[in-house]
Amino acid sequence: MSRKIVDLPASVSLDGDVLKSLREEKRLTQLYVSKVVGVTTDTISRWENNRYPTMRRENALKLAEALEVPVEELLRQPAVATLPPASPRKVRIVMVAGILAIAVLGVLLVALWQSGKSPAPSPAGIAAERVLPQHAAPGAVIPVQVRLTQRSGDSGFILRESLPKGWKLQQANPSPSSLDNNSGVVRWIVKADDPRDRIVYLVEVAGQAVSGSFGVFLGEIVAGSGSIKAAVPVTGESQVVVAPQLWADLDGDGRIDDSEMLQASYTVDEMAGVHIDWLELERLWSAGGYRWDAAKTRFVPIKPPVGGSP
Repeated sequence: MSRKIVDLPASVSLDGDVLKSLREEKRLTQLYVSKVVGVTTDTISRWENNRYPTMRRENALKLAEALEVPVEELLRQPAVATLPPASPRKVRIVMVAGILAIAVLGVLLVALWQSGKSPAPSPAGIAAERVLPQHAAPGAVIPVQVRLTQRSGDSGFILRESLPKGWKLQQANPSPSSLDNNSGVVRWIVKADDPRDRIVYLVEVAGQAVSGSFGVFLGEIVAGSGSIKAAVPVTGESQVVVAPQLWADLDGDGRIDDSEMLQASYTVDEMAGVHIDWLELERLWSAGGYRWDAAKTRFVPIKPPVGGSP
């Protein structure tokens, strides 16, 4: 059980190495954890890399809930040391050394700030990240987004996505310029006058996909101007766990709660141009639970048992 809020200070010190280790051990993605906590995946990444060494206690408690561990496991323990009293002369030496160190540090920070004010542009003038759901049931259809995080306005681009073996593209916006469902390779050509900031598509999971396995996505985006062109890998999410859970069920507990339904509504809006059955989601949400019907290759609503999950 996580420590109560009243027992924690307003700001706590996070151990990013422990956070990353626990998340990977539990096979949770940064996207999943970010949605539970209510922050961006960039924030999760910064926490894991100790670039944000402190956080609000509310976020620490949400992280502990997402990882199902006591909040104390995520907090950095202060080092305790007993030092002998220092002489006045030593104190003066330490103070002078400290002032010099601060001055040097200030110069270094200014240099780093000057060099880091603008992120280094992609060689191709474009970059993209993929957004995937946490789960994918065999035979089900899941939403996928490829969001542009950088794009030069003076040229178009080509996006190539390689789907997991046996998985097939069902719908896409825009429509693919080239599709080979046998090899699982899809290509889109987007011209310079097309201002879109993402490509979205629905993919059907292979019916023979083994529960507990992973569906792996790979992709690259090619752009540039004149003779300078380069292929840049698509970053972000790259794998989905094959399991009998609905894509909107973020924690895989066999039901869609209100916060998950709210997140699903955002996803449906972002997936404009492809059809996601919102009425089916509402039925599963209202029922309080669901199960995967493998014979019908669809999710069916069920009432959870009193006092428990379905």
